[in-house]
Amino acid sequence: MDKDKNGKWMIMAGGGLAVAAALGVWFWQSGSPSATAEASQAALAAGIDAKEQAAIEAIVRDYILKNPEIIPEAVEILQTRQKAEAINEIRAGIEAPFNGTAFAGNPNGDVIVVEYSDFACPYCKQTTADIDRVLKEDKNVKVVFRELPILSEASNDAALMALAAAKQGKYYAFHKTMFATGRPTPSTIENAAREAGLDLVEARRFTKTPEAQKEVQNNIEIARKLQFTGTPAWVVGNDSQVGAVGYDGLKEMIAKARGSK
Repeated sequence: MDKDKNGKWMIMAGGGLAVAAALGVWFWQSGSPSATAEASQAALAAGIDAKEQAAIEAIVRDYILKNPEIIPEAVEILQTRQKAEAINEIRAGIEAPFNGTAFAGNPNGDVIVVEYSDFACPYCKQTTADIDRVLKEDKNVKVVFRELPILSEASNDAALMALAAAKQGKYYAFHKTMFATGRPTPSTIENAAREAGLDLVEARRFTKTPEAQKEVQNNIEIARKLQFTGTPAWVVGNDSQVGAVGYDGLKEMIAKARGSK
């Protein structure tokens, strides 16, 4: 909007259409009496009287009815912004690998990929090859792994053993071996731990500690906050996705994050 020579607010062409779209979404989402009263007060504070406000609302309504496609477009932009805000609030915590060792790739990479996974998830197993390929081709990426055991009790047992592996500096070896070994059971978890070279006595002790339990619970709470509906789930830059996005999907998320710097 801009003022004409008489000082009145007017919706102008070009940029004004964006304003109309934004206002349209606002009117669409906030039709409560309190929101309407707040809008009227804001309009008065901006020097817009009741007649001018009614004219603006009529223009916005007419524009939306003629161009309804702007509603989902505007909502998508809003959701993207909200997602970025939610990620920024917790970025420092989720990008810091557990015990400083639950990661793969370049420790000083310019892009950090955070993966939430469950050892009982077949789609998470699929992603191991995609991650390996990304790390081989892009030497400036760091992948941080976070445990999100939501499928079974055995998932939780495997997640706790993965954290024990991280405490011994052998996280990635256990991570890859566990997925290659098969679905988590007491025997497959122990076999993967042995193959990764863990001190099993110390590992079993650590899985029962509050530190290990708290890490898993924190990951679950963050997953809820980011509205993850399953695994694998990803956070890269200001973007998050749920599902097996594949090699191409990972590359796209990495390129987007790198391009935004």
